[in-house]
Amino acid sequence: MNDITFYFKEGLHHIISIDALDHQLFLLALTATYFLVDYKKLLVLITAFTIGHSITLALSVYSIINIQTAWVEFFIPCTIVITAAYNFFNPFSTTKKNLVKYFLAAIFGLIHGLGFANTLRFLLAKNQNFGWALASFNIGVEVGQIIIVILILLTSYLFVQVLKCPAKWWVYFLSGTSLLWAAKFAIERLP
Repeated sequence: MNDITFYFKEGLHHIISIDALDHQLFLLALTATYFLVDYKKLLVLITAFTIGHSITLALSVYSIINIQTAWVEFFIPCTIVITAAYNFFNPFSTTKKNLVKYFLAAIFGLIHGLGFANTLRFLLAKNQNFGWALASFNIGVEVGQIIIVILILLTSYLFVQVLKCPAKWWVYFLSGTSLLWAAKFAIERLP
């Protein structure tokens, strides 16, 4: 039971710590076009992302796939740039646009999972059950993502519903913020 709690906390910390800014920016870009009424769509969206990164996390921990860390660290901010740029052309969610975002979230989750792999590989002891560790870690990641998404949605509600900021401009602000930070990270991490 201690192992499950340990890996859950590690997954949670991996999302809500100050060191997880790139992941938080990705969640900001994913969430930018949604509002509080869209919470069910967002839950599906971040779960698609978690499924994607769980797959590559498992494959890379078992050394089935192995990509140089420098490239993974470069591709992660690139996924944020692409997601944020997509928002400028599609500032409001619709069923068709949601399907595209679900696909992007799952594919980009594959890339982000490679970033988690080194951490999890380092944490796993040889005698531990990988399945429980991976499941606990991913549940921690999912809970962390839900916390971040709720904070983003509440902030959006404050600005759009309470302070009456135009929704389209709010989407552009969130997307632009994540795009600029991610572009800076991508340039700094270029292998």
